[in-house]
Amino acid sequence: MATMLGQSDPANSPLGRMLLDEITPVVMVLRTPLVEEACLKNGLNLVELLTPFSSFNNIDVPVRTASDQPYRLQKFKLRLCYASDVRQPNLEVAKERLKEVITHAGEKDFSNLCSDPPHIEDVLSSPESQILPSWFQFFNKELVRTLSFSDHEAFDHPVACLLVVSTKDEQPLNRFVDLFNTNQLPSLLNDGVMDPKILKYYLLVHDNQDASTEKADKILTEMRSTFGSNDCRLLCINSSQDGSVEHKDNPWVPYKNNASFSQPLGCFLNIDDFSEMKDLMQDFSSKHIIPHMEQKIRVLNQQVSATRKGFRNQIKNLWWRKGKEDTPEASNGPMYTFSSIESQIRVLADYAFMLRDYELALSNYRLLSTDYKLDKAWKRYAGVQEMMGLTYFLLDQSRKEAEYCMENAFNTYFKIGPSGQQNATRCGLWWVEMLKTRDQYKEAASVYFRLSGEEPLHSAVMLEQASYCYLFSKPPMLHKYGFHLVLSGDHYKKCDQIKHAIRTYRSALSVYKGTMWSYIKDHVHFHIGKWYAFLGMFDVAVPHMLEVLTCGHQSKTTQDLFLREFLQVVQQTGKKFEIFKLELPAINIPSVKVIFEDNRTYASPAAASVRESLWQSLEEDVIPSLPSIRANWLESQPKNISKNHQQSNLCVTGEAIKVDVEFKNPLQIPISISNVSLICELSVCSEETDSDANSSMSELQSDETSRKLIISREQASNNSFTLSEADFSLGGGERIMVQLTVTPRIEGILKVVGVRWKLSDCMVGFHNFESNIVKKKIAKGRRKAKHSPGDNMMFLVIKSLPKLEGSIHHLPEKVYAGDLRRLVLELRNQSEFPVKNVKMKISSPRFLNVGSREILNTEFPACLEKKTDPEQVHANHNKESQTVFLFPEDTLIQGGTPFLWPLWLRAAVPGNIPLYITIYYEMGEISNHMRYRTLRMYHNLQVLPSLDLSFRISFCPSRLKEFLVRMDAVNKTTSESFQIHQLSSVGNQWEISLLQPVGTMIPSELMAGQALSCFFKLEYVRKSTTPEDKTSLLAHREGSDVKLGSDGSNETLFDVCSSPLANFHICERMHQEGSHQEHPNSVDFILISRPSKENINTGLPDPPRLFSHHISRCKIDSTRPIWWLMEGPRTINHNFSASFCEVKLKITLYNSSDSSASIFIQSLDSNPSTGQLSDVMAGSSGNQAGWYDASLVNDIKVTTDVLGMKPGKPPSMDSVSQFIWSGSSSINVEVEPMSTAEVPLQVCVFSPGTYDLSNYALHWNLLSSKHEVSHGKCPGSPFYLTVLESA
Repeated sequence: MATMLGQSDPANSPLGRMLLDEITPVVMVLRTPLVEEACLKNGLNLVELLTPFSSFNNIDVPVRTASDQPYRLQKFKLRLCYASDVRQPNLEVAKERLKEVITHAGEKDFSNLCSDPPHIEDVLSSPESQILPSWFQFFNKELVRTLSFSDHEAFDHPVACLLVVSTKDEQPLNRFVDLFNTNQLPSLLNDGVMDPKILKYYLLVHDNQDASTEKADKILTEMRSTFGSNDCRLLCINSSQDGSVEHKDNPWVPYKNNASFSQPLGCFLNIDDFSEMKDLMQDFSSKHIIPHMEQKIRVLNQQVSATRKGFRNQIKNLWWRKGKEDTPEASNGPMYTFSSIESQIRVLADYAFMLRDYELALSNYRLLSTDYKLDKAWKRYAGVQEMMGLTYFLLDQSRKEAEYCMENAFNTYFKIGPSGQQNATRCGLWWVEMLKTRDQYKEAASVYFRLSGEEPLHSAVMLEQASYCYLFSKPPMLHKYGFHLVLSGDHYKKCDQIKHAIRTYRSALSVYKGTMWSYIKDHVHFHIGKWYAFLGMFDVAVPHMLEVLTCGHQSKTTQDLFLREFLQVVQQTGKKFEIFKLELPAINIPSVKVIFEDNRTYASPAAASVRESLWQSLEEDVIPSLPSIRANWLESQPKNISKNHQQSNLCVTGEAIKVDVEFKNPLQIPISISNVSLICELSVCSEETDSDANSSMSELQSDETSRKLIISREQASNNSFTLSEADFSLGGGERIMVQLTVTPRIEGILKVVGVRWKLSDCMVGFHNFESNIVKKKIAKGRRKAKHSPGDNMMFLVIKSLPKLEGSIHHLPEKVYAGDLRRLVLELRNQSEFPVKNVKMKISSPRFLNVGSREILNTEFPACLEKKTDPEQVHANHNKESQTVFLFPEDTLIQGGTPFLWPLWLRAAVPGNIPLYITIYYEMGEISNHMRYRTLRMYHNLQVLPSLDLSFRISFCPSRLKEFLVRMDAVNKTTSESFQIHQLSSVGNQWEISLLQPVGTMIPSELMAGQALSCFFKLEYVRKSTTPEDKTSLLAHREGSDVKLGSDGSNETLFDVCSSPLANFHICERMHQEGSHQEHPNSVDFILISRPSKENINTGLPDPPRLFSHHISRCKIDSTRPIWWLMEGPRTINHNFSASFCEVKLKITLYNSSDSSASIFIQSLDSNPSTGQLSDVMAGSSGNQAGWYDASLVNDIKVTTDVLGMKPGKPPSMDSVSQFIWSGSSSINVEVEPMSTAEVPLQVCVFSPGTYDLSNYALHWNLLSSKHEVSHGKCPGSPFYLTVLESA
């Protein structure tokens, strides 16, 4: 920032120049009316005529005051004033004068306030002279002049009196005498405040237009003989006869207060008149005023030296003034006449100051300061302190002393009260200039702030000047600069200075623009807009009012005020404004979503909101990979499309393009929005319009261009496209997603440019959608980025094509787990052109399955019951058939005729389940742009918990192929009751049956929250099969069923081996493949239940409901593939006195695996509690003693191994067993898959008792098996034999 630096000579500083203008000798002017008449011919009075020649920049006059060393005076100025003006100005008149100055400045500067305010960076880089308002200096001078001719200061006392008489006056000499009559003198001279004995200079004015100078010369001779030859002078004016003189640099213009002149100034004055006036004032100053002041200074200095200087005089003065301490204080102190020693000292000091003898002036000011302080003449004391501060400044000696004196004077003036306020203002202005000269802008701003008093207009100017001091400080204090500008503008407004208020507030905007100071920014913009509207400048007011519309941080009351005032301003304009990027309501541009249909169509808005990647993964198996049919959206563009439209999206004539736009109310108050629609343009596709289509988006940057574009599109929409409109209201802080549509009617290039709306039916706002497609530089070796078609707002509109519309009847939103329902898929094609090759893929076949067309005409659930005829619809195990369904080849959909197909829904597990369906269809050769289309359907299914099932299967201890099944069921619902209808085992190897009657173990219905446990018998009936049998069994999984309804019920069983129950069960098994591996001894169960009749009889039309719960891969507690059972007598009577008892037993073995098994049975003579069995079991890993591999044969071979047990140490008699195994101690058996073998055993008992015959071990090994456990060892199962002694 360019600031004014302090000069080496303080006299050249702004303050020095101001003091040269204001503290200079005063010449009192007395003139006759004829003198004024001659002067007024030039549009000037006498004082105005002579003022330009009263200032000298190089007068070069030698001056000698009290010292013997003379110095030369270069700059000098006289202040001319009429005797009638030598008085203290009226305060009210002075205020009105200052108000006129401010008002005139506001009118002059207001023409520049219609442009945008400058940026703060530009302000900081501008020089100070360009930033400061030019009228500040003039206002400050006028403010200082309101204190002219004060009674406590002498620099306003007239030094001389200029008596002016015209040659046209009668008896001119007598007129000179009459002019200085005491009745015409100012009151200050008559009252003793000023010395009436002043220098007199007599001037005779002659108008050259009236007569020759002969009379004038005669009168001048008489004057010199009467008043002295040196004090008289003749001045001839108006030498131009025609009054047509024009001065290029008119010297009187700066001194005229009124800028408009009725005639050219000085039009009768030629170059000779200029020279005479200049010589007059030069001689008057150098030969009369300055010598007179020198003489006065020397005389007064001698008097002061004789009476006040010296130690004796100082003690005498101090003693004399101590007696005045008891006098009461007064603001002005005691009255001092011009003849008092204090007044003489003040005159001496002021004269010395005006003649630049600052050392002499300072010594007398110091002397006088002590006297006034002792006399308690505080106003005079403050005035002397003020002059001391200025003298210190001009001497450039002690800055600290200068500032101390100015602050002391400033504070003293304020302590006096109202009579000292104006003096304090003048002192403050001089003090401020002193600080600014020394670059102390921050301190100067604080002084300005102290000058702002209770009077609003005065405070406004002072606060504004303080703000610029903060701006010029180093570093700039921008926050204080802006804040004081706002304070100043507020004071201007209170004084009805609206234009000044606007100017200061606009300057403050440069500070707050782009900052986070929201509240003060809103305050400034709102008031600027309001004030512009008050002046009738509505076009300028509206942009400022727009800045405060989105003031969400403000209170609700303030927001309501801003909006109400804004709408009022808009209504006062009498026209509807169209605002580009209107922020009320706010539009979430990043969330704008375009939904259009090319080859991808959607059955519902929910389907369109699903991410594209999910649909693409679902459609991989549906869309054929043929060269003529491309799956990628970029590849699907035909080759005949021009390069300019390669990035355009495809859409079809007559099909709506939907744009989701989110509107948000940033305020806390409700707002009304109407006529919301898209901004679009559609041009006919041609080579000429290709280039225009690309360039039109860039044309929307300016407001005017956008406004014209809106009008043209409204006219075009009647023929080329149709727009939807929306009306809504937004509450405080509310968001709403609005879907707007545009439907093209003709082929061409369609662009969705933006959105428009109407706020409160008085203002139109519009916002353009910025395209996200940006051309990026692709580095070498990288693939070119692919852009989503949704990122582009340009569409290539092709001719009308067939389109499938789809819906699913009876699809619920909320169901319970296990709910099985029949749905109907309805497809319609409104076009006359048919669609063919229809196929469908479902994302979740576990929940949704395709039925056969025949069941459309059957009742549900009767279509699921078991049929008596052998023909059944069995499940298909092909995975693709479960997800991709091919409709019959002869399927043609056209003309609006509904096409129906059944679907099966089963709620497999609880949760929120998304169901995605895509339907592919082809349209033939109708269009070169598109050969196929897909219909995407989406539904969300909420599944609630219902029955929680668990099964446990354990061996039956008394039967080899029988098992005990425990079923636990818990009703997890809160209000539903269920009737258990049927339990089925799936597969041909298991058969389930009841252990007891149904009525004794299963209640009639399972209430909400109730638990149930019941037992069933499960029998293993699987037989050995060939590979061909396995294939047929996979295709037809038979099962067994148990009816669990009431005993008297006639309800039939449901076929779990047919579609859809079998298909859903296959899906359940496939779903569990990852976590459960297939086990040969696992069992699948299906439990079928119905809702309670109390739930159904609600009076509402509810279709029949059925629940199926599928439990897969329930394992038997033991996972070994070899089962065995020991059989034989349990109780025997024998006479041990005759012989020992021999008992024959047998072990039945069953191999339930798909591989041959080698089984090794080892009998132990000792009890398992002894160590022999433990040793055998401890060696379960690795090769066992006596183990060998037997070859697979058709017949069962039983071999003995006598050496299987190596003899050990003979046992003691105490440990001898009461029974022993007789016969072979180890036996090897080979059992074929799914086969049974019997192994005979024999035991010898030596005494009566009960014996546990479990002291044997069974080793098994599966030959070439893929079973997860291929070998193992098991201890014998308990078998108790009781032998009694017979008689």
